[in-house]
Amino acid sequence: QVQLVESGGGLVQPGGSLRLACAASGNSISSYGMGWYRQPPGQQRELVASITGGGITNYADSVKGRFTISRDTAKNTVYLQLNSLRPEDTAVYYCNAQRQWQNYWGQGTQVTVSP
Repeated sequence: QVQLVESGGGLVQPGGSLRLACAASGNSISSYGMGWYRQPPGQQRELVASITGGGITNYADSVKGRFTISRDTAKNTVYLQLNSLRPEDTAVYYCNAQRQWQNYWGQGTQVTVSP
């Protein structure tokens, strides 16, 4: 089992940057596929970026070149660097850990992009 706690969200102007963090406890993040999802208001949750236990990354087309997922295994933390933010990036961002039939979520952190 793993517990996930997100942080780093906030209000930012278009073109700005944020760094989200997902601190894991209970098990090593290297044992899981880790991902960042987001849920805009009134819309379904969607995958933004993921990183496998082996370190392979994948991104949604809408964020390629702007967002970067990374991890620090010593801190057992996964990060999402958000650059060149747009109003359409406004959403609650969730951290996710998956392994076989196990699927864990954090509580989410709000990112609002507005002038």
